[in-house]
Amino acid sequence: MNLDATTLRTHQQAVRLLILDVDGVLTDGSLFLGDGGEQYKAFNSRDGHGIRLALDGGIEIAILTGRTSGVVEHRMRDLGVEHLIQGRRDKGEALHELLQRTGHDPAEAAFMGDDIVDLPAMQRVGLGIAVGDAHPLVRQHAQWVTEAHGGRGAVRETCEGLLAAQGRLDALFETYLNG
Repeated sequence: MNLDATTLRTHQQAVRLLILDVDGVLTDGSLFLGDGGEQYKAFNSRDGHGIRLALDGGIEIAILTGRTSGVVEHRMRDLGVEHLIQGRRDKGEALHELLQRTGHDPAEAAFMGDDIVDLPAMQRVGLGIAVGDAHPLVRQHAQWVTEAHGGRGAVRETCEGLLAAQGRLDALFETYLNG
């Protein structure tokens, strides 16, 4: 259900809240576990900078994930992400609660996922986004599929795409060019 370029741009312009899954979106989906049950995750630093750009450009970021991890909490705190919902397998219900808490209309929200557990949330927002290597059913139902894969720049691509559609990206880049 990919949108044509004009319709996609209209949806991108409306986004005020970008909601991200973690495993398979902010990471490549790999789970590293220590002998004592410790979890380790590898995050892409460019994706992290994309999140900072989005926040600086006026787009709120939220995390909605089925797993619970202190590593995720730590990384999101470092990035300045205030909205973090972990350990929720029913992402549709969790999305509803998040939208109520933030005061955003579903049409102002985008959800980025990679697997079928993400479909209930993706289908209830204005813009459903799938990473390039998402499950085929997720790609089929997404309105936007990134070129990049999960944990490999898909979040950065999304953040920059939203900011560009909203006319904010060039001004953010200027701050780096003019020191």
